[in-house]
Amino acid sequence: MTEEKSLNFLEEIIEEDLRSGKYKTIVTRFPPEPNGYLHMGHATSICLNFGLTAKYGGYSNLRFDDTNPVTEETEYVDNIKADIKWLGFEWKNELYASDYFDTLYEYAIKLINKGLAYVDDSTSEEIALLKGTPTEPGKDSPYRNRSVQENLGLFERMKNGEFADGTHTLRAKIDMAHTNMLMRDPLLYRIKHAHHHRTGDKWCIYPMYDFAHGQSDSIEQITHSICTLEFVPHRELYDWLIEKLEIYPSHQYEFARRNLSYTVMSKRKLLQLVNEGYVNGWDDPRMPTISGMRRRGFTPASIRNFCDRIGIAKRENVTDFSVLEFFLREDLNHAAQRVMAVLDPVKLIITNYEDGKTEEFQSENGPDEASGTRTVPFSKELWIEREDFMEEAAKKWFRLAPGAMVRLKSAYIVRCDSYDKDADGNITAIHCTYLPESRSGNDTSGLKVKGTIHWVSVQHALSAEVRLYDRLFKVENPSSEEGDFKDYINPDSLQIVNAFVEPSLKNAGKDDRYQFLRKGYFCLDEDSTAGQLVFNRTVTLKDAWAKEAQK
Repeated sequence: MTEEKSLNFLEEIIEEDLRSGKYKTIVTRFPPEPNGYLHMGHATSICLNFGLTAKYGGYSNLRFDDTNPVTEETEYVDNIKADIKWLGFEWKNELYASDYFDTLYEYAIKLINKGLAYVDDSTSEEIALLKGTPTEPGKDSPYRNRSVQENLGLFERMKNGEFADGTHTLRAKIDMAHTNMLMRDPLLYRIKHAHHHRTGDKWCIYPMYDFAHGQSDSIEQITHSICTLEFVPHRELYDWLIEKLEIYPSHQYEFARRNLSYTVMSKRKLLQLVNEGYVNGWDDPRMPTISGMRRRGFTPASIRNFCDRIGIAKRENVTDFSVLEFFLREDLNHAAQRVMAVLDPVKLIITNYEDGKTEEFQSENGPDEASGTRTVPFSKELWIEREDFMEEAAKKWFRLAPGAMVRLKSAYIVRCDSYDKDADGNITAIHCTYLPESRSGNDTSGLKVKGTIHWVSVQHALSAEVRLYDRLFKVENPSSEEGDFKDYINPDSLQIVNAFVEPSLKNAGKDDRYQFLRKGYFCLDEDSTAGQLVFNRTVTLKDAWAKEAQK
């Protein structure tokens, strides 16, 4: 019997709304601004909005908040759609705030006619000076009491392009002494002579977020407009505009933004990392963007499970990155095929194995019999990990050392007889003898060895570039540290090694997931070609950072 999961506060609200008959169909929306790539904070919002309507039989819209033509690009629109689909969600309607520019303009005219909006000639600096402080009331703009007819005329001239950027704005007329600073005659429209990615040069005035957001929700009849906590002060203006415009009463609800340790979740800071060359683009596998995590090898299920099982809250919180990695390992443990790869190779020569002889062994593909097996070739010379050999065996050392025996995974038991070193003292070759009667699956040797190591046949090995990714920052919360957040970048966040992998990986696909035995989980990178395999380490088998924290 499984324990029933308790409802979060939004589910409680929705269930009550359905029970009371307030709504028959739940409608949410995911409203990204197309000015960058989505990150894990957005993933939380996506899973929440789409998850709620999936659970309660409603639907979700994808609406691009494209009201700032200077920063928005079609590239971002396309990437956002791809990310949402990759996570496993589908929207009912693909919409844009720019779809509503004509309607929003009419809404602004309505407010002017009701004496609730005016055109202000003040500069942004002058508006800021008159705004007041949280403890002191603001002062009225000298243009606040213009007549309705004068405001209508000026607003039309703004639309017609007669004024330069920054010279005029449209402001709501509310209360310059309001305790909520956002209610002190907020800006509704500003002038921007810029080409828009969808409307071209039709408009040179654009609505501010607060004027576009709630009205777009209302036009789409969104029942539950879900935002993060920084929009709590905006809710009063959201409700005021809907009330004064007398339109469909959508309602805003807020939840806590999810932050991850050892990274940053600010689009502005992520853009800095990209533009200043600290990472190789928005989809760099060290980035917390959905594109970066997909390229690194994260699975949609691991991100959905993380978002669902961590839940939502009403207070800001930082979740340790290792929690996300836990859900990733949980998924990959079942999904990833087991293969052998040697990342720091040294040659092992079986001296009593016949020259030119090749055998084939069956090795398990996964953690259980249902995963099946694959054929792995074996020969006289093998690559093994350098760390699997020690010149002088330490206490409780169960791998190779002079005189010690180990089992080669799925093959034979070997005993180390000698080794070679170069002039610098580096091990260049390890010489072993094998026990023919110890063949895996038909072992009649009677020997029990404690150590098993992986290997790749030199004759059959494929060379590969392996990128070992780690956390991008070396401190838990780089944004809260003194100085520039970029000062805390982890210098070891990417290491590139030349490795040897078993020949089955010749046919690796970009959606395949692999566990390199004893080394971690890996995936094929998009840089990979037929002549050069490139693999990314998605995550280690165990949380190495937990050990560091205990030191």
